[in-house]
Amino acid sequence: MIALVPALAGALVTGGVMLLVWALIPRPEAPAAPRRTSLRQKRGLGAWWGGLSAQMRLGVVAALLAGVVIAVWTGLVLAVVILPLCVVAIPYLVAAPTEGRTIERLEGIAEWTRNLASVLTVGVGLEQALIATLRSTPPAIRDEVGRLAARLQARWTTEAALRAFADDLDDPTGDMVAAALLLSARKRGAGLASVLSGLASAVAEDVSARRKIEADRAKPRSTARIATLVSAVVLVALAFTGQYMAPYTTPVGQIVLGTLLALYAAVLVWMRRMTQGKPLPRFLSAQAGAGA
Repeated sequence: MIALVPALAGALVTGGVMLLVWALIPRPEAPAAPRRTSLRQKRGLGAWWGGLSAQMRLGVVAALLAGVVIAVWTGLVLAVVILPLCVVAIPYLVAAPTEGRTIERLEGIAEWTRNLASVLTVGVGLEQALIATLRSTPPAIRDEVGRLAARLQARWTTEAALRAFADDLDDPTGDMVAAALLLSARKRGAGLASVLSGLASAVAEDVSARRKIEADRAKPRSTARIATLVSAVVLVALAFTGQYMAPYTTPVGQIVLGTLLALYAAVLVWMRRMTQGKPLPRFLSAQAGAGA
């Protein structure tokens, strides 16, 4: 019976490490589903736990069990707290930001603007052209264009529908396109197709530049991901082999270990902030329209 204890401990720790590796594997981010909010919405630990994915919950439970085993086996009580925190925090700190989805939306805006310009060249009215482009709208902005078409068909004024469309896009580039459409809706003059074609070309150049920047930003994130994974595996292995971790089992040693791990997490936070671009301010919004 005593001989089964090391085997069980090793199996639990190995499973925790494997789940940690699984949690660190980058995956494409799914678009966030709309959630209904209410004043009585539950908050706290239960709401946080309910917001985690099934994969993350399994990883937290396995890391907690592995931390308990490490604490009993080696005396590192800090592992009970550190391992679950690592499972939750490390995927967020080393994961790619949402810049990829922003680039896809910009590509969709550029393609939709180009399609709209081509429809306007055949002499169709602005409102009819906006509705007609719904079929060829890219998936990245199809919902926003669909709501625009629905508002126009529901007898909204063109200006109100375009302002709501700009708020749906919530992007400075979308404001540029919506502003050009607003001016055309007010003046009803020629030349809108050429303006939209120029805007589409400018947005395409912006997308190309952002893709190059994002490729450069992905390199340090990949390096940090590999270094963090190797460090976690080495620390778990050293906890069960030799006397390397023996000084950290004392109260002072665990304080030192916690400080070092906190500094490492601070470096990851700093790196993530460095690789995140600051969003440009919008100039066309509901607040600005109300002020005007």
